[in-house]
Amino acid sequence: LSGLHSRSLSTVLPSVSIDFSNSKLCFTQSQYFMSFSRPVADFQLFVGSVIEDKSSDRSKPDLQLQTQRLAEKLKCDTVVSEISTGPGTVNFTINRELLAKTVLQQVFKDGSEYGIKSELFSTLPRRKIIIEFSSPNIAKKFHVGHLRSTIIGNFVANLKEALGHQVTRINYLGDWGMQFGLLGAGFQQFGNEEELQSNPLQHLFEVYVQVNKAAEEDENIKKLAQDFFRKLEARDQQTLSMWQRFRDFSIEEYVRIYKRLGVHFDEYSGESFYQEKSQEVLKMLDAKGLLQKTIKGTRVVDLSEKRDLSLSSTVMRSDGTSLYITRDLAAAIDRMQKYNCDTMIYVTDKSQHTHFEQLFQILKLMGYQWAERCQHVSFGLVQGMKTRKGEVVFLEDVLNEARSRMLQNMASAKTSKELENPLETAEKIGLAALIIQDFKGLLSSDYQFSWDRVLQSRGDTGVFLQYTHARLHSLEQMYRNGQSTDINTACLQDPQAISVLQHLLRYDEVLYKSSEDLQPKHIVSYLLMLSHLAAVAHKTLPVKGSAPELAQARLRLFQAARSVLANGMKLLGIMPVTQM
Repeated sequence: LSGLHSRSLSTVLPSVSIDFSNSKLCFTQSQYFMSFSRPVADFQLFVGSVIEDKSSDRSKPDLQLQTQRLAEKLKCDTVVSEISTGPGTVNFTINRELLAKTVLQQVFKDGSEYGIKSELFSTLPRRKIIIEFSSPNIAKKFHVGHLRSTIIGNFVANLKEALGHQVTRINYLGDWGMQFGLLGAGFQQFGNEEELQSNPLQHLFEVYVQVNKAAEEDENIKKLAQDFFRKLEARDQQTLSMWQRFRDFSIEEYVRIYKRLGVHFDEYSGESFYQEKSQEVLKMLDAKGLLQKTIKGTRVVDLSEKRDLSLSSTVMRSDGTSLYITRDLAAAIDRMQKYNCDTMIYVTDKSQHTHFEQLFQILKLMGYQWAERCQHVSFGLVQGMKTRKGEVVFLEDVLNEARSRMLQNMASAKTSKELENPLETAEKIGLAALIIQDFKGLLSSDYQFSWDRVLQSRGDTGVFLQYTHARLHSLEQMYRNGQSTDINTACLQDPQAISVLQHLLRYDEVLYKSSEDLQPKHIVSYLLMLSHLAAVAHKTLPVKGSAPELAQARLRLFQAARSVLANGMKLLGIMPVTQM
């Protein structure tokens, strides 16, 4: 068992396999500790996995006899306090005081890095990583469709940074294309400078709707739009100046919304940056013999196995202008040269799966082997997101709705306290509710949105996480003058306390899982379970009225639970509240 204990209980895995005498011993962490009766065991060894004879006619009495003999040969030590047998299993119970002492010491010693400093990550090479996410279209109000990319990208960036990687967060804006020709022509026809100054994106949105309607009835509008975009591509100063104003107004508005979401970027890039460089990419493709002309006059890259154009990607229009994928090729090459990164991660919805598959394939054909290290993190669609006013379009409406509903819920709740800043608290709880609802399942899954389900104070919601954190924080504050770091761990032997400690022990495994597949659901499930276990412990292990030594030990346990809960919430992009 020395292999199992060598890590001083810092990262005991739920399922551990080690080779022993040419047989494989399979240990499974018992789930008994999740119940609140006396735990039967923490780990079980399935003896059948040791015996080389795998024939099905092996008698049960024979297996049980061998189980008994093996158990008699094993000795307890400072880590294992009890060894017993079950049907074909040898059961191990960990020294409870050692468990409490080790876990609590580690939580408070490592602080915000608890779980990160685990041996699971000790050999992890530190990388330079670029993460592109959010990417709204300028001159439009922030559409709710960009919410998932924003919060998922933020989570991936938070996790990678926590693990010690050097992360660059890029917002690749949709700031080029024919739609700006239409908007520019529309502003010249219907724009109002005063309205642009007072509410820029709302006014530009109204202009865009108006000019689209006008273009359907008047061919001349379409010609004006084409002329505007042609001037833009030719870098006409007056046209470029108007476009730049639209872009600046947009970024200013987005930064304000990102602040509400707790999101920041290291670089605001965009398609416009690569309009000229995309022409260089086309020349490179041509020089490598990868560019082929179609009957329609477009240029494509053949991606088929047999090189028969059965699968291709269009990279140039018949008029010689570039497309979205051409600009993405230019952006990827430019970033690699600028940052010399190890990995590039793109966070967009799953409808763009083929686009990124082709992007990476073309880069490889061009000889860029680093394309193997590029990754597309895709996600599904949210259905049924509405406000009280009806179908929602803009993200700010959703954030306002979440805050408004939360304020209403807080005002009607009997347990709510007088808050210094109820608006700010409601904002944080509302955002937590949106994030947990989004992160509970596989990112690639579509899901049906429901305000009632999202904002429930009980059950597996962001509101419940915030409530648990606030409750544990209040407990700490109540006894902050009498807190002691030197506690008697013998006071933490109740099943409810052991359940919390065992769960805290697993945090590094959960971080490891999420770091492997970039799915936040592992962390969400872990935090929800931690909150449920803490709630039961809080109810059955009172601090108030207990003997001082017992009260101190319990307070330390709850403090550790709150610390790990806060760490996990911050990784998800949630700012924990201290009152609600």
